[in-house]
Amino acid sequence: MPKISFGSVQKPAKPKKSFLREWFDSILFAVIAATLIRFLTFEAYAIPTPSMENSLLVGDFLFVSKLHYGSRTPQTPLQVPLTHQKIWGTEIPSYSDLIQLPSFRLPGFTTVKNGDVVVFNFPPPKPGEPDYPMDLRTNLIKRCIGIPGDKIEIRQEQVYINGRVFPTPVRAETNYFVKTTEMLNERFFRKYNIINDYKSAEGPFINWQPIEEYNEAKKASELVGYSVTTTPDVIAKFKELEWVKGIERMTEPAGQLAQGIYGGSAYAWNRDNFGPLMVPKKGQTVPINPQTIAVYGTLISRHEANKKVEVTPTSVKIDGQPITSYTFKQDYYFMMGDNRHNSDDSRYWGFVPENHIVGKAVFVWMSIDPDPATVWAKIRWNRLFRVIE
Repeated sequence: MPKISFGSVQKPAKPKKSFLREWFDSILFAVIAATLIRFLTFEAYAIPTPSMENSLLVGDFLFVSKLHYGSRTPQTPLQVPLTHQKIWGTEIPSYSDLIQLPSFRLPGFTTVKNGDVVVFNFPPPKPGEPDYPMDLRTNLIKRCIGIPGDKIEIRQEQVYINGRVFPTPVRAETNYFVKTTEMLNERFFRKYNIINDYKSAEGPFINWQPIEEYNEAKKASELVGYSVTTTPDVIAKFKELEWVKGIERMTEPAGQLAQGIYGGSAYAWNRDNFGPLMVPKKGQTVPINPQTIAVYGTLISRHEANKKVEVTPTSVKIDGQPITSYTFKQDYYFMMGDNRHNSDDSRYWGFVPENHIVGKAVFVWMSIDPDPATVWAKIRWNRLFRVIE
């Protein structure tokens, strides 16, 4: 029987990609891969202000894990990849809010705990900024002090959670008055890593400055000491200096209302004496009265997806109907900076909604001193790959 031979049909060779096409494909793949990694796993951030000193310093670059608490699906999908609010180096918005999607959180392997260092979107719009969509609001980093359902209180700078002392972070800073007539300069304070940072994102932060008092007998002002923001370890070293005559914490007294503190005139709170205040928890119900409106009214009107909310100092209406109690639809958190006297945090603008949580700060991978004493000290080598505590 004759055999039938099936000849192979030769496929035409694919045209070779041009050099420009290969580069375009490579760049496109890299952008897509980087965008997915950024949305789902880790993202790099830089520390622009000293509000977390001395735990985190201006110039620290860190990785933030979105896997810990679960990644959020994007609310604003029409956005230039790898940007945040504006296109790099311009004032041109990098997004369009024509499409706004519901945001969901993918499963994580833990939840926000007391003491975690957390990156989140700033809940209220910053002064002078547009009201960005939730996932494009300014990123802040603070330490979580209170989780949903906690009762927080600050007494003479000491934080209490549910009536128990909350340990102060080991590198936390606060203000002290160092009594001395010795003239001190920048070189002295730099030895103790106390630097007046004029290059932070929010302008000058004064970590040391002389304090003078008017001497009636001499008819002139004279030096009485220095206001110094630093850690307890450094203060212990100052106490060993023979020309230091005394050191006091610059703590605001209880019962003295401070301007700009959360809760307003309804409570006589300040940065060092605050609360007690309950952190809202999903499913928790609170009565509506002037005291609860002062601390929860903004949440009800801004972060709870309620329509037609009217809030006054004495009443809350939803869809035109006055309410006597309210049940929260999501969890909230109370955040504070480790630089307790130099941090714009929940003591001033309130709670962070759960859907504003971005991720957990994991470690510092690079640290650059914005104002080094020498060019050789530009990189802070001792901070590289430091785990954030």
